[in-house]
Amino acid sequence: MKCCYFEKESLEIKCSIVRGGTSKGIFIMENELPKDQKLRDKIILSIFGSPDVRQIDGLGGADTLTSKLAIIGPSTRKDADIDYTFGQVSFVDSFVDYGGNCGNISSGVGIYAVDNGLVEAIEPITKVKVHLTNTKRILEVEVPVKNGKAIVNGDFKIDGVPGTGAKITLDWSDVVGGITGKLLPTGNAKDIVSIGNESFEVSVVDAGNIVIFIEAEKLGLIGTETASEIDNNKELMNKIERIRGEICFKLGLVDSWEKAAKETPYQPFFAMVSRSQNYKAFNGIEVSKEDVDIVSRLVFMLKMHKTYPVTGTVGTGAIARVKGSIVYNLLSQKGKESDKIDIGHPGGVIPVESTAEYVDNECKITRLGVYRTARIILDGRVFVNLESIK
Repeated sequence: MKCCYFEKESLEIKCSIVRGGTSKGIFIMENELPKDQKLRDKIILSIFGSPDVRQIDGLGGADTLTSKLAIIGPSTRKDADIDYTFGQVSFVDSFVDYGGNCGNISSGVGIYAVDNGLVEAIEPITKVKVHLTNTKRILEVEVPVKNGKAIVNGDFKIDGVPGTGAKITLDWSDVVGGITGKLLPTGNAKDIVSIGNESFEVSVVDAGNIVIFIEAEKLGLIGTETASEIDNNKELMNKIERIRGEICFKLGLVDSWEKAAKETPYQPFFAMVSRSQNYKAFNGIEVSKEDVDIVSRLVFMLKMHKTYPVTGTVGTGAIARVKGSIVYNLLSQKGKESDKIDIGHPGGVIPVESTAEYVDNECKITRLGVYRTARIILDGRVFVNLESIK
């Protein structure tokens, strides 16, 4: 039977381009897309211009940080206001990865919900309870509001974004164990991964996304390398993907480590951490070791993040409270004693509120708070090339 979509000469879909934190995504209401997932993904790939490393024939930005999707719809849970499905759209393969969350884009979900009347706008702060459909958890986004709309302008600065904006607070307390059911998916603060004659200590956490942590020095790094230094080191990237694949296999995400790059390319994230140190960020900012509690370089989809993902921030904040973990061992004394941890990343510094308590020798995370800014850049219609989805 011929699909009704192909009876039209063109297909127009309402969408918005939204900057959330240090990422940018295409936001689409659920009822704009077909329910059939195969057809839906073909339409999404066409909207983004994928697969094509330039994404020249679509809205994608030819970068892992700008090839992101948010599908928004009515909540399917009584304890949430809206549903949010995140997709990482590949520009290498015809593939949309729905396996994890994106915290930066999540900050845009809050303002999108307010400005589109999906929640009642309450001044001065509207709390939007977001059902993260990817991991079946609830995220609370606090959006500053005035005259029924989200406030965009403000004096809050996040490294990696020019200028300032209104401060948006995201409470990630409910996301711990959202993918595997446990804060520590392997049950251990540290694990050993063996590759040939080499062995590597890693710590694995499930908070926002699954994140694998390793001491940068163990990979022959200083810990302050640039994106080009990491991305162009093929031997290093192959080693990272092998370790990531082995953890994916250990967690049952794939049936062999070789399949991780294809079947779960977005997450687990892979973070290389080091003690506080001085370095220069890519935008020229001088980061002092006194201003950070740990330094990290994070890789996802075989590319180093140019700043730091919010879900990576959440994961770092969570594992930092687990005694004996790699992050805890490298964390500054100030970070261990404070409720706030400042993470040094390639674009500057990102803070995370992180508190925990130990119950029967088990770490229980009680608070994971991150601050972002966001704004809607464009509302409009995208024209889908029907030839590309047949």
